[in-house]
Amino acid sequence: MRLLVDDEIYNVNAVWLGPPNKTLPFRARYVAYAVGALVFVLLQVIERRLGIGLGFFSLAYSLLATVGLTRLILSVVDADRPLSSVLTGFAHEVGAPREQTKPMMGSFQPARVRAVPARLSRAERRSARRAVGAPDEEVAV
Repeated sequence: MRLLVDDEIYNVNAVWLGPPNKTLPFRARYVAYAVGALVFVLLQVIERRLGIGLGFFSLAYSLLATVGLTRLILSVVDADRPLSSVLTGFAHEVGAPREQTKPMMGSFQPARVRAVPARLSRAERRSARRAVGAPDEEVAV
């Protein structure tokens, strides 16, 4: 026997159904209208700052981009995760401290840099001691 879950109770979307037989051709949650309006205004501001004039095609592309961005934003919003918590989480992620990955830059002043001769390898030190005549190994008696 299969038991039904009670998820249908929480699957209620706050949508405007309109008067009978006069509904909109699409179903959208109330939050979608607010997010869509905000996205559209932001896109219009960006277009004006870029110097794109107000015309038919710029408005049409803005509306298409608004629908796409609104659907993308609201794909993570549901009854368990409201828009306010998604925006708060996004702000916390963006403002979180990050590890420094930029290399530290500096300059050296030649007068303060000490020249250190390169260290000889073990074989070169051994051959230099043999040339001087120093004993290679000490023998314990």
